[in-house]
Amino acid sequence: MDCQHNKRTTQIRKELYDMKKKLTVLLTLAGIVGTTAAVGAQDLVEKVTGYLQKDVKVLVNGQDSTLTPVYIDGKAYIPVRDAAAKLGYTVHYDEVNNEIELDEEADLIRASGVIVSVQANKDGNYRIELLGSTWVILTVDKSTAIKNLDGKTLFPADLKAGTQIDAEFGPAMAMSYPGQAQAVSINVHADRAVKEDTIKAVKHTDDGWQVQLGDALVLNAGKETRVMTSQGESVNWEDLKAGMKVKAYYGPFETKSLPPQSPVFLLVVQAQAPVTGELKMSPETAQEYRNLAWAQVSEQASHITTKQDEAAVHIVSSNEVGVLALTAEQKKLLADVQAANGNFVTVTYNTDQDELLGPLTAVFDFNTKAFIGFNARK
Repeated sequence: MDCQHNKRTTQIRKELYDMKKKLTVLLTLAGIVGTTAAVGAQDLVEKVTGYLQKDVKVLVNGQDSTLTPVYIDGKAYIPVRDAAAKLGYTVHYDEVNNEIELDEEADLIRASGVIVSVQANKDGNYRIELLGSTWVILTVDKSTAIKNLDGKTLFPADLKAGTQIDAEFGPAMAMSYPGQAQAVSINVHADRAVKEDTIKAVKHTDDGWQVQLGDALVLNAGKETRVMTSQGESVNWEDLKAGMKVKAYYGPFETKSLPPQSPVFLLVVQAQAPVTGELKMSPETAQEYRNLAWAQVSEQASHITTKQDEAAVHIVSSNEVGVLALTAEQKKLLADVQAANGNFVTVTYNTDQDELLGPLTAVFDFNTKAFIGFNARK
């Protein structure tokens, strides 16, 4: 960056250079000219006379910045907030210490989708789970700017499951699964209706896809509709089958036809009953294992991020698990099943400690449903 106009060049360049190198600029009586008329206590303000030098150009990266320097007592000054914006900084004024802090603008992460869960924390903050262009857990607090499409300011308590949003978050992000970050801004688009049901029929139409949920609702999907698992994995429309359990975020308006129809924004495929070889498990049995597992993880419940009814249930070979049995009875059952090359059922939960320890997996005997222990974590 440089300035034109002979002797003034060095002075203005120095002012800009110093501004970029210093992250904190102290306010003094003859300091940098701010965007407000006066800052600080009344007895610290001194009236000065300055001259705008409109014939002097201030260049940033070789481009005219439109900044106009003010000359006071032969020294060139520029508005700190305007100059900071040109240099890629944001300005924060500390009234207690009479300091201006220049912070580098951070590269925020952007995502769009639907809020699938909201949890109010004891500290007054909110934890929201966003599913759409990505799967992420966001902390929303009083520092988060929340507005609707009309520009009206909203509050964290206004967010609920089914709310469609665009969000900016970060730049720091916890490397957990899913990732976790601080929400900087949220734009609310609409409140979608939510319905969980079993698919009765799926068909391809000229405009996209049509999904019938039970006998009560027909959903029409276009190119903008996403189909995903509850853990953020994309699902092909061709893989949707009758009998699958899904959660739909749609409408909220419906036609008056029978059954009513509505556009769907997001379709989330719920955990399905797995099949290993010839072994099969009904959805009811899989849910029974989820209930059994939930009773075993009560001490870890505060760390679990997976919903109770969405834990992944799998039938696995007894030789594929690293289960830690604690009691003599559990150890004997573990040895007996492995000796017979039997099978176990695993129920897996994600937690906020996955980055360090890995997920939490409860292990049961496939034949008796007896609890054997937990898989070893990291």
